[in-house]
Amino acid sequence: MSENGSGNESDALDRDPWSVLRQFTQARIALGRAGNGVPTAPLLAFNLAHAQARDAVHHPLDVNALHEALQALGFDTLDVHSAAPDREHYLRRPDLGRRLSDESRAALAQRPAQTSDVLFVIGDGLSAFAASKQAVPLLQAVRPKFADWHIGPVVIARQARVALGDEIGALLGAKIVVMLIGERPGLSSPDSLGIYITYAPQTGCTDAQRNCISNVRPEGLDYPQAAHKLHYLLTQARKLGLTGVGLKDESEALPASVPATPGAVSRDSGSGSGSTSISS
Repeated sequence: MSENGSGNESDALDRDPWSVLRQFTQARIALGRAGNGVPTAPLLAFNLAHAQARDAVHHPLDVNALHEALQALGFDTLDVHSAAPDREHYLRRPDLGRRLSDESRAALAQRPAQTSDVLFVIGDGLSAFAASKQAVPLLQAVRPKFADWHIGPVVIARQARVALGDEIGALLGAKIVVMLIGERPGLSSPDSLGIYITYAPQTGCTDAQRNCISNVRPEGLDYPQAAHKLHYLLTQARKLGLTGVGLKDESEALPASVPATPGAVSRDSGSGSGSTSISS
């Protein structure tokens, strides 16, 4: 209560002495207190973030918009669906999201044999928001780095888990498959994209055979940085003939403005900048 008898929430707040740290993170720290609870504004922001995360999980992927955007950039595109017929089955049966539907498998098997150096798959995963917002700008940033690579058609996959890319890559004869997939949404990042790289993809590959780059979005790992890491890992994968625990991400030792070149690679380290096992 102020001296003139009027009161508002601002007067009643207990300010957190750590509030200066909020400039360094989006994490919910130093929110202050209003009695025994948090102030109204942070509470409402939390409820909004929770709703956005739920929407990200259930929102359908706009496949037509992705096809149009990719084709405008000169990419050939394909459309596939996992064995999960709808979102409910996808969430309850992760195994169905890891294999193609019979119709999609037959359609890919009937395509003329054509080997590609790298095949990109865009999957909705657990956040169609991420796939819709981040995949096309990332491909636009990374494409100039692969002028001497044969890039296969970009495959758009609905109700997809990470391992779905292995079956797609094997059917289309890709040497390396790169799955761009929506990560499990957080309460400050409902649109974070994950990148999973697998050399010699085939059904049955494990997470130990992949490299991962996570949190791709302007507020996290931005497109130029993600493109730099991806180019480095793909260059090393082609040189060594492997991905996963045998391929260490040393891209930070190179300036992002300089094309990554093969260098010393340790064979005793894991994947890239993070992982999101719930998407696999």
